[in-house]
Amino acid sequence: MEMNIRLLGPDDWPMVKVIYELGIATGIATFENRPPEWEVWHTSHLSFGNLVAEINNAVVGWVALSPVSDRCVYGGIAEVSIYVHPEWKGKRIGKSLLGKVVEESEGNGIWTLNAATFPENIPSLSLFKKSGFREIGYREKIAKKDGVWKDNVILERRSKLPKFN
Repeated sequence: MEMNIRLLGPDDWPMVKVIYELGIATGIATFENRPPEWEVWHTSHLSFGNLVAEINNAVVGWVALSPVSDRCVYGGIAEVSIYVHPEWKGKRIGKSLLGKVVEESEGNGIWTLNAATFPENIPSLSLFKKSGFREIGYREKIAKKDGVWKDNVILERRSKLPKFN
């Protein structure tokens, strides 16, 4: 199985959207109930670090970075979102995508990556921790999903590059 990781573009959106919808359907991936349209999604993410994993010319996963704040002092911090098609889980696609987005982020001045996930999303928590993220907090009843209060586990990965320490 040969995997190619490359920049996510508008032509990838239909499959990225399908993978996102499959994640939403689990009920433990996001507070969102449906993906936005491409223009909204694209403008809310950074101009780099938005990647797809392809196998046999088919998109099987994606990772994206969004700013955590519009204040310049937080310009080196981004939030990471990652989704893998259910048929491709357990094949190190998520780990490969996270590894590549770390490289991309550090190359573009990002020193900290943040992530948030539901505590019951064990595969997501495990993936982040295996990829160098550490748990830094817990937000109790941060928002409602389908009328039910949900908690979030907050994780971060601080760059180990000398220029950021």
